[in-house]
Amino acid sequence: MCLAIPGKIVSIEDRFEGLFRMARVSFGGIVKEASLEMVPQAAVGDYVLVHVGVAISLVDEEEAMKTFQYLKEIGDLEELGQTDDQGAIP
Repeated sequence: MCLAIPGKIVSIEDRFEGLFRMARVSFGGIVKEASLEMVPQAAVGDYVLVHVGVAISLVDEEEAMKTFQYLKEIGDLEELGQTDDQGAIP
């Protein structure tokens, strides 16, 4: 099953002369890139749901933490390389 995973935007970079925005998103300490084309209003510090490399929506911090806790409980954080015992997103 594929899930959208919450992460925190740590930086944003414009590419192709400003036509395309990419974010570096932290998932419990693992940082990956995600496209911001579906959430153009996203900013550094925002939490987004990311599915297959695309941020699909903004979420608040509380909702992101709840989702991370659920993933920790069912053991799916290992796929992201999560090592924080609290399941926190830095």
